[in-house]
Amino acid sequence: MAKFFDKIDSKIRKFIGEQKMFFTASAPANGRINLSPKGIDTFRVLDEKTVCYLDLTGSGNETAAHIGENGRLTIMMCSFSGAPLILRLYGKGEIVHQNSEKWDDLAKNFDDYAGMRQIIVLHVESLQTSCGFGIPVYEYKEDRTTLLDWAENKGEDGIEKYWREKNVTSIDGLPTGIFD
Repeated sequence: MAKFFDKIDSKIRKFIGEQKMFFTASAPANGRINLSPKGIDTFRVLDEKTVCYLDLTGSGNETAAHIGENGRLTIMMCSFSGAPLILRLYGKGEIVHQNSEKWDDLAKNFDDYAGMRQIIVLHVESLQTSCGFGIPVYEYKEDRTTLLDWAENKGEDGIEKYWREKNVTSIDGLPTGIFD
């Protein structure tokens, strides 16, 4: 049965720390819903009402565009091993770009990866757990390094060029704010 909470307690924080993968969901007022899987060691709990993740360069920048338009963001994690559980974090997102005065304070929580694009902060308004009884059991093997290797090979100039070509607007034409 689903249960709602208003903050991240120690039990939920422990669950979050054990997950190797999470999903983000966002949508514009009009347009496509975006659901993105995320991995690598890029998720952090900052306090009982705030989480963030290091957003690495990707083929699109939908989450940033949607947050810029309406702020809505949901993050979901589910247990693929151990006890079954699904966790959803609901709230308002904030985009922190590398030129922001908040960047250094947040970036110190993460390893330095090639292709770091922005940090997405979620100001948690509510969270929900549910059973996860239908989620299959998987065994974690390893993180893929393909994205990190790709970004490393592109270099800083190549990444910026890629952002200008692929990450300035969403697939629905909304601005992502990447160069604001």
